[in-house]
Amino acid sequence: MSESPIYKVLLVGDGNVGKTSLVRRYCDGKFDESRILTIGVDFQIKTVKLGKHEIRLSIWDVAGQDRFRRFRDQFYAGTMAVALVYDATSPATFFDLRSWRDEVRNVVPGVPMVVIGNKSDLGPVVPPGEAEGWAKFEGQMPFLATSALTGQNVAELFQGLAYLAHKHAENLREIERVRREFMGMV
Repeated sequence: MSESPIYKVLLVGDGNVGKTSLVRRYCDGKFDESRILTIGVDFQIKTVKLGKHEIRLSIWDVAGQDRFRRFRDQFYAGTMAVALVYDATSPATFFDLRSWRDEVRNVVPGVPMVVIGNKSDLGPVVPPGEAEGWAKFEGQMPFLATSALTGQNVAELFQGLAYLAHKHAENLREIERVRREFMGMV
């Protein structure tokens, strides 16, 4: 039996939007009230069933504070899918998503992304329709409202990232196959 493929996925966004809480809710099944600042990056591995496939997600939780900006891009290489996470109660974190998108795409062009409005249980200040409209306009990205506290849509978030990562890896393999075929003709 062959080993399950492993796909690297990122959660990026401003500090305190709940990236770590989303990862912990998904991987450990619990919500931790304490707020511990992520230093640089943290990651966990989780096996996911994707139809008849079993894959492993290497989930990278990237620090969102500005002081980590100068070395964050070293964490982006090899990424197969990205969640752009904002705090649904903080418009500033929503407005920063464009910068996050651009920062990641400068290192990993073409990587699929989703937009995540976290903390939806607190009564969103940023209307979900506005966030969904932005996600579609800025690159046909799916949108999902989540709550790490209640678990709302957390499994769906990571299942979606697994799907996007798997499809992206398949596309990259096909591009490489075609490139090799073309080089053989030249």
